[in-house]
Amino acid sequence: MKKRVKKHLPNAITCANLFSGCVGIVFAFQQNLIVAAYALFLAAIFDFFDGFASRVLQSFSGIGKELDSLADMVSFGVLPSVVLYELFLQAHQIDKVSPFLNFIAFLIPVFSALRLAKFNTDTRQAEIFIGLPTPANAILIASLPLIIDQYPQLTGYILNPYGLSVFTIIMCALLVAEIPLMSLKFKNSDFNKNIYRYLLLLFSAILILFFKFAAVPVVIFIYIILSIIQFKIANDEVPG
Repeated sequence: MKKRVKKHLPNAITCANLFSGCVGIVFAFQQNLIVAAYALFLAAIFDFFDGFASRVLQSFSGIGKELDSLADMVSFGVLPSVVLYELFLQAHQIDKVSPFLNFIAFLIPVFSALRLAKFNTDTRQAEIFIGLPTPANAILIASLPLIIDQYPQLTGYILNPYGLSVFTIIMCALLVAEIPLMSLKFKNSDFNKNIYRYLLLLFSAILILFFKFAAVPVVIFIYIILSIIQFKIANDEVPG
């Protein structure tokens, strides 16, 4: 019995991730973007704990890896694209352009699929990420309706069809960019080896405490900048 639980618990958590993503999609199409965003955040929590459970229980399998990618494709690919599509529909509609422009939101799952396929086959990504992880991209997109709800005065800036289009293209590019980004997995408690992770957690906690969901875009930006600094310093320290 214990062996069965140990074997299937991580996959069960992954399925909870997938379930949350599906529920979020339903709410997003019903234009309830707040609940959809929370469903995405819940999926992200399950996504974290399925990997955590796998490491703690030492329960790794090929099916678990594939299941995780399939769940991520729904929760962090399709769900954020539907949220983004609904934001496009809420934005000012450009005559004869918006009916086509709005569908640019669905580039997100396309590039998310490329990102996930690349992750599964790229041996360089055993301990680091190459390109923005799909959960980080999805959380950033999901934060937009929450920011609008929290700061209505920003609605005009966020619900701008041109701004949303540029934002979508940038996020798609970041998903597949050849940029090394740090993993948030702590393999030991050595402060020097984890200093950038600690800095990210510190900045994130302070920003979220004061600005709540509006802090998410800044946190993602800090994550990218700290990763670039970390790997730049690491490369400079390697003897030529």
